[in-house]
Formats: sequence, C-alpha cells, structure tokens
Amino acid sequence: MSTKVVIIADPGIDTAFATALALHDPNIDVLGILASAGNIPAERATQNVQLLVNAFDPPRWPKIGAAIPIEYEIDGAQLHGPDGLGGMQLPPISLHQPTPADKVLVDLVRDHPHEITLLLLGPGTIFARAMDRDPELPKLLDRIICLGGSFREPGNATAVAEFHFYLDPSAARRTLRCGIPTSLITLDVMRKLIFSPSDLLELDKHNSETCRFLRKIVPYGIRSSSNLYGIEGFHLKDVLGIALIVLPSAFEIQEVYVDVEEKGELTRGLSVFDLRPNAPAPNVSWITQIDVAAIRQYIQQMFEQMP
Repeated sequence: MSTKVVIIADPGIDTAFATALALHDPNIDVLGILASAGNIPAERATQNVQLLVNAFDPPRWPKIGAAIPIEYEIDGAQLHGPDGLGGMQLPPISLHQPTPADKVLVDLVRDHPHEITLLLLGPGTIFARAMDRDPELPKLLDRIICLGGSFREPGNATAVAEFHFYLDPSAARRTLRCGIPTSLITLDVMRKLIFSPSDLLELDKHNSETCRFLRKIVPYGIRSSSNLYGIEGFHLKDVLGIALIVLPSAFEIQEVYVDVEEKGELTRGLSVFDLRPNAPAPNVSWITQIDVAAIRQYIQQMFEQMP
C-alpha cells in the first residue's frame, strides 16, 4: 500500500528532483504539495510548484497550496537561480483560486487522520501556521520527515546554522517539539548525496519529458555549487526525504533529543543535540548514516522508468 505524503517545499533544483521521484513512485501517494518561501520569494514558490506538477504530469495530480506571503532575511537564489529553477525564465503560472498552504495542510490531514507523512523540505513556517489554525493537527499526522539542522557539519546559512532552521528557528523548534514521531535528516547526511556533473548531465539519455526538464535546470546548480562550495557536482538533498519513505533500510538512526536556538546573535538556528546520559527523552529519530549506493540505485531506476 502506498504511503500518503504531503510535501512542504521552497522549490529549488533539488526539490524538482525530489518532486519528480515522489510523483512517479507508485509507493508514494502525494496528496498535496505546499509552496513555501525560502530559496525564493513566496509568489515565485507557488508558481514553481505549479510548474513542476505541470512539467511532470503525474498520473494523479496533488492539491497545491499557495505560499504564505512572508519574507525571510536570506534566500537561496545564489545556488538555485533567481527563479529557483536554474534561471530558465519559465513563464509564470498562477493558480486560479489559490488556497493558503497552511489551510490545505489542515484540510488534508483532517481528511486522512493518522495516515499522512509530512515531508518538510523547506522552513517550518507553514507547519507552525497550520498548528495555529488547528492545535490538534500534530496528533492527526502519522509522522514527520524534516530536512534541517546540522550536527558537526558547518552551516550553510551561518557558521553554525542550516538554512531551513535559520529562516524560522521558532517554527523549527515547534516542529521538533510537537510530540509525534519525527525523522531528522541533517546537513551531515544531506551532503553525502552528491552527484557528479556527468551523472546529472546524462539524464537526457532517458528519453522522457521529466528527465529533459531536469536536464535543463541542473547546469545552474552545478556551476553555483562549484563557485560557492568548491565542489564538482550537486547535492540532491531533498531526494533523501523521498528515499527515507521508500527505502528505510538504507538509513541508520539514533534516537536523541534535539532543540533549536531561536535568538542567539551568533547561534540563531543552531540545532542542539543533547547527548548527555541524563538528557530529556528523545524527540527525533536522527539519521546518522545512509547507504549512498542503494539510494543512487533507487534514483537511477526511477528515472529510467519515468514517462
């Protein structure tokens, strides 16, 4: 039986790869994709979600939630391009009757109580707003998979803070404290899933609309990764959230208590791992290791099958 999933994302290049996998994997039933500001402004994020769904044309279209009009202090345009999708200058698409993402989330969870995996591929703001709308919401979810935070890896927003946690540390804290099973994928693991330029640029050998689209947007990410981080290739970070759903055996976990610093001048967004013997009861299943080869094989097989 397929896993019912709702995705919250600030759609950048790696989000496009993750969305393609989720929409075409028969083991995943994507009920909704909810846009969030983050890598790009809110309005563009909503357009990008619609663009991705249109481009990938899945067998069953998910509900789309419009991003909340919020502005963060930083964005990810340097890595993903001014439009979030590699600077392709795709024509904007507007929803005819946009529904706020937090309301869509509440409605979907109420329609499918205790069945939905919430996949947080962006900042936690929308989930926090949804909890404000419906305080009972966390109890009605099955689990959360959250991409955010860092343990030993340097941050990608500040010296210590991962991008999503830095954008809205209060929402990140509320997410980790909401009391339901939560898997946490930190930068330590995200940075293990890197694809070489040749891996990514050979997507066009798969004669499908999906692969051709991804082939067009990824060169920007390859160039910016080289300029920003001095690496040859591109991290498909968001794909790990999809892989955890369908390939759990490829992930090692440690139960641990994690919190988030909200306001420190130098430490805002810092994820704090309490590894003391007398630490509070664990609140997350922290992903510590991944089987990179198995995940890469899964990705390759999926792209070979895509329409």
